[in-house]
Amino acid sequence: MPRVVLDTNAFLDCWVFNDPAARGLRAALESGRICVVRSAATDAELADVLARPRFRLDATASGALIERWQQLATWIDVAVIAPIRCADPADQVFLDLALAAQAQALITKDKALLATATHARRQGLSVVTPRAAASVLLFEDRMA
Repeated sequence: MPRVVLDTNAFLDCWVFNDPAARGLRAALESGRICVVRSAATDAELADVLARPRFRLDATASGALIERWQQLATWIDVAVIAPIRCADPADQVFLDLALAAQAQALITKDKALLATATHARRQGLSVVTPRAAASVLLFEDRMA
């Protein structure tokens, strides 16, 4: 089963915005066709983003999203910094997690993370958008 990392924006596309381009990814995650991983740093990033006023989520809604995420995602303890450096230090946690977990893909729309794709490929990691994830991970991209 492919192991993947979702950055916060990909999570938001799947569970907050219900982006059509991410529906196949969400279905694959929820059905267990791919294994998503998380860490303390990525959980903290998600909680921080969901608490921002622009999302207009109360504590109950935010808590429910985080709980669902923690049910779906496998915890990985990240003890090292990846040899691939991201231009945005806030996004480095996703690369660190991906390499610590030996993930096949990091799913993101973030330009700084996408810019690491060539270097990541040398480490066996595909850095792709939610739309491209279906072809990279070989799960059927059905509109849910």
